[in-house]
Parts: sequence; C-alpha cells; structure tokens
Amino acid sequence: MTTTETPDTLRRILDYSSRADPYPLYAELRETPVALQEDGSYVISTYRELTDILHNPHLSSDVRNLARPMPQLEGRTTPAFINLDPPEHDRLRRMAMRHFGPPHTPGLVSGMEPDLRAVVSGLIDAFAGKEQVDVVDDFAYPFPVTVICHLLGVPREDEPRFHVWVNAIIDSIDYNPATDPKEKLDNGTQATKDLRQYLGGLVEERHGRPGDDLLSRMANDDGPDGRMTDEEIVSTANLLLIAGHETTVNLITNGMLTLLRHPRVLERLRDEPGLVVVPLVEELLRYEPPVHIIPWRAAYSDITVADTVIPKGSQIMLMLASGSRDPRRFHDADRFDPDRRDNQHLGFGSGIHLCFGGPMARLETQIALTELVRRLDGPRLVADPPPYRRSPVLRGPIHLHVEQSGGR
Repeated sequence: MTTTETPDTLRRILDYSSRADPYPLYAELRETPVALQEDGSYVISTYRELTDILHNPHLSSDVRNLARPMPQLEGRTTPAFINLDPPEHDRLRRMAMRHFGPPHTPGLVSGMEPDLRAVVSGLIDAFAGKEQVDVVDDFAYPFPVTVICHLLGVPREDEPRFHVWVNAIIDSIDYNPATDPKEKLDNGTQATKDLRQYLGGLVEERHGRPGDDLLSRMANDDGPDGRMTDEEIVSTANLLLIAGHETTVNLITNGMLTLLRHPRVLERLRDEPGLVVVPLVEELLRYEPPVHIIPWRAAYSDITVADTVIPKGSQIMLMLASGSRDPRRFHDADRFDPDRRDNQHLGFGSGIHLCFGGPMARLETQIALTELVRRLDGPRLVADPPPYRRSPVLRGPIHLHVEQSGGR
C-alpha cells in the first residue's frame, strides 16, 4: 500500500499551475492511499484512511511531536487549541465553546440570522446598476469579516490593518524551505507578532468590562475550567479571527462559482430556495471545499494505516479534498449533486478538531447563496477558470468577476 512513486504528483498538486483543478491529480494520488515521500513524510489521500487516522488518538497536532523540526512562525508563545492535543486541546476548546455554542449559548448562531441577512442585503444593494461585480471583494470577503468582527468584538474599521497580517500568515502556512524564499516565513512571523499584539491590546481593554462579544466573555468568565490566561485568549482569538472568515470566503465563492457552472441547479435554487438550507451547502463542502489540505500532523507513536506502519515522529499530510472525492466512498464522486444522501464529507475535517465554527459558516453560506441567486440579474462568469489564491491549503478564487444584466 505504500510506495515512493507519488512525489511528482504531490509536487504538481502544490504547484500553482494546478490550483484551478487539482482533482485529476487527487485521483492519481488515491492510487496509493498512504504514500511515503522522499523526505520521509507520508501523504494520505483516501476517505477511509483519512477518517481512520483523524480519529486515531496517536495522531498529534502538536509540532513538538515531530521528529524532524519544521520551520515555525515565531511569536506563538501559546499555541491555539487547534495545534494542541488532549487534554489541553479539550480544555481550551471547551472554554471557548462555552461562549459560542451549545450547551451554554445554544442560540448564538441561530439568533444572528436577522443580522446576517441585513449585512447580506446591504452588500447586494450596492450591486444595483453595476454590470459587473467581484463576488470576492464586493461580497464574499466583507460579509464574514463583518460577522466575525461583531462576534469577537474586533472593531470593523480595523480590518485594513489585520487584513495585511492575515494575508501574510495564510501565505506562510505552506512554507517549504526547499522551494520558498525565507522572506515568506519572515513576513508570516512578523504578521503573527503584529496580530497577536493587536489582539492582546483588545483583551486588556475587556478586563472588568463584561460585554456580549467573545473577547469580553473569555476575559471575564470563571467557568468550571477556570479562566483563560490572556495568552490563551489571544491564541484563541487569533484562530477564530483568521479561520472565521478565510474559510467562509472560500466556501461562498466556490459555491457561487459551482452554481454558475451548473445553471440548472442555479435556476432550481432560485425557484426552490429551501434547497440550500442543508443538502446543497453540504454538497459544496464535499465537492469544492474551502480547506483542501492539512499540511502536517505528527505520529504520536507508531501508527498503522492501510497496513502501513507510519513511524513515531513522522510528518503526515492529510489530503481532505481528495478524500471527499473518493469514488470508493461517494457514488459518482466527481459529479455535483445537491440531492446527495449520506454525505459525510471531510469539508470541515473530522474527529476532535472538527471545525469549531462550522455551524456559523454553514448559516452564512446558506443565506449568502440564497440571496445572491435571488437578486443577481442573469449572472454570467467573466472568466472560467477565475484567478486563484496562491495557497493549495485554503483553496479558492482570489477574484470572481460576474456580469449581470442590471441588478435588482
């Protein structure tokens, strides 16, 4: 089951020239479910093996468990819970979830629906009279940024500042010292320090001033697990700020691109808006997910996957988007089918690190696509494929220009 015959396939997937359509290369990769690479790392690309390892307690998210050190962004004195293992992961995630969802705040996400609809309506109102709009810059980016700023308690007017930092951090996620200039890592390091310093200032302001935003709640809450330290709050806020809009931008944009490529589904959604409530968004998360790759995990001890022993300390790359297109798990896997049943995709991962903000991203996307389809007047793609972001990890168009007949 394990060979070293796939390094070229992986290199082509990571190369920017494949960003518009990596799926044929994923099919090549799946021929070897567990692929040993020349550098000693392992790539896992098939659904069964991915789900098995994502639920394996010997899979670590802590970089300290890698035998071969990786270049890391400095300035992260306290890792976010996504980069920790139990019990610390469980404690910090539980403390954050107290203020974000059930059982302690069960109505937070659903209660925001009127506000979400108001933001969406305002953004689409600005399309009126425009023959061409950029779904990314004019809609898919400002919408979730506005939402996550409101949730966290980050001033919306500060977006131009943290936008630059987030871009540099995202750009450095897949840093490869063998092929990338060190400047890429250095920019990410500095951006991480700047963003953490900025968030730290906001946390200091919240002490003793309870409010409804997440920063205020985390800074003033003494729950069953005690109170988060300021460093833990900053790490959690850093994670939520970035993940809370970057993935949703891709999900909305990929969703609109997919609908424009499937006009019958688009027309059906216009006539049958209830279609988007659950199955269509779930199919988008399978078919064109916002996160394609988990660049690394570590083997906490020797792990056996598909009869292959992955040695302790090995770096493991998880190809989530490939697993969600695995024909051994999904019938007609390369077909977009909004009526698909039993759609247990990997669009938000799986296991203990299942996406923290998944319910919010789903609701945002449901509202966004319903209103875009309803109110855009005869939308047509200007370029197909559109230009894509550089990252193979967080994959989505950097722009999505759409012509319309006049707007309504």
